[in-house]
Amino acid sequence: MNEEVTVYIENLGATWQIELAKRLREIVHQTIPSIEERIQYKKPHFLKNGHFAAVISPSKDAIAFMIMNTAGMEFPKGFEGPPERKWIKNKEGVSPDYTLLSSLLAQSSQAL
Repeated sequence: MNEEVTVYIENLGATWQIELAKRLREIVHQTIPSIEERIQYKKPHFLKNGHFAAVISPSKDAIAFMIMNTAGMEFPKGFEGPPERKWIKNKEGVSPDYTLLSSLLAQSSQAL
């Protein structure tokens, strides 16, 4: 794991944001064991074979989890974005479906 990403997550501020970002990061690493991570565009980005696979994007009141390479995939209600990338905003007190996120990430990153 990249130390710069660790420091970034630990400095998010609110405890719920830190815990959520840590869990999302774990899901990415469990789903794609060969994943590389780095801070790019001031956010944690995750790459497989040099291609973007996922992004953790914090804001004041949410942590968005973006999955890349999603063209042609079906997403459940709650996801936003253009065909090539989808994200879901996670707010305090609402736990995301980590199994679903892992499944969607595995599907989107298969061809990378």
